[in-house]
Amino acid sequence: MTTELLIIDPQNDFCDLPVAARPPDAAPALPVAGADADMHRLAALIDAAGDGLDAITVTLDSHHRLDIAHPGFWRTRDGSAVTPFTPITAAALRGGDFVPRDPAQRARAQAYVDALESRGRYTLMVWPVHCEIGSWGHAVHAAVRAAYNRWEERSGRTVHKVQKGSNRWTEHYSALMAEVPDPDDPGTQLNRALLDRLGAAGRLWVAGEASSHCVRATVEDLVAHGGGDPGRIVLLADCMSPVAGFEREAEAFLAAMRARGLQVTVSRQALVQLQEGAAA
Repeated sequence: MTTELLIIDPQNDFCDLPVAARPPDAAPALPVAGADADMHRLAALIDAAGDGLDAITVTLDSHHRLDIAHPGFWRTRDGSAVTPFTPITAAALRGGDFVPRDPAQRARAQAYVDALESRGRYTLMVWPVHCEIGSWGHAVHAAVRAAYNRWEERSGRTVHKVQKGSNRWTEHYSALMAEVPDPDDPGTQLNRALLDRLGAAGRLWVAGEASSHCVRATVEDLVAHGGGDPGRIVLLADCMSPVAGFEREAEAFLAAMRARGLQVTVSRQALVQLQEGAAA
């Protein structure tokens, strides 16, 4: 049985890195409590699994500074700045509580928020600017990068990297498709090649940040779009954590996926299963 590891957005901006692990002028933009420890456990798993891992895919949240989910896109009714962690509902936008900085973009923004809410998964959230392309925060957590580099050197295989999120008109939590695909941008539509790749693995380990958002959306889309037998998907619960304030959503996600037949376990148990399978 082949085993692939899918690592979702293991990036500095999502990790609660200690000060000693950061450059002097850098700090994570959207740190998830527990993420640094998650990534160290994940790095240890990659090293311990060794040749038992047949493939590794890493997704990278990749944003521009001006984005519909970043503060610089918006203003309040009186023209003041919108602070991070402000939700913008379709009703609030329609009522004029918020407006795009460029008034000419109001109709498109309203259409987006209406479409987003109709899906029933997320409300538009204004996040801090994060994972800006080319920034320190966009880079992969050092321990994870070092571990998969060692795997590449041992195996002679290349980690498959997938960027998402560079269309500023739609949120792109899932690695498989944007929350509201843009018909003029194939990069926001269902990534069939990635779906087929992940669906071909005999066993698919899933880890990354955050369990309430990008991990959740990716796995939900993987299951919804026929990404193979759900029972072969293993969610590594100790290698993912939720955004603060969204703990219930993460718990509900894990419970729903377990009910769909996915495995929810921890890294040490996944390693035991891998080793037992190799010895059989």
